Amino acid sequence: MISFVLTLKRLLTGLFHAFKLKNFQVFFVLIVLLLVSGTIFYTTEENLSVIDALYFCITTLSTVGHPDFMPKTGLGKIFTMIYIIVGTGVFMGLLSYVAYGVVQSNQKDGDIDTERDRFKKKAKHK
Repeated sequence: MISFVLTLKRLLTGLFHAFKLKNFQVFFVLIVLLLVSGTIFYTTEENLSVIDALYFCITTLSTVGHPDFMPKTGLGKIFTMIYIIVGTGVFMGLLSYVAYGVVQSNQKDGDIDTERDRFKKKAKHK
């Protein structure tokens, strides 16, 4: 339980640092727009509930997949193919900035030595 709390703290701190970056903000807005547009599409075209449509969108963008749902209409299948191609790239871009924020927050907390610090330590020992 303690490791979960520490991991959650690190993630939230990383998100806080990532939100300061303009590119992260752009990716975040794009993800929100993708989730909203996908949810609207799947509720209207595929007759899913809002929660099921949002769940499908999130599992699709995160490449987990949804084992119980497959679009039934031709338009739904075409939309899903485009949604996967565009959305997966945007989602991975967002995750890379979250990872960058976590690393930056760890460096500021002193948890991770920078490359320069490691080089200085090696030079002192020689």
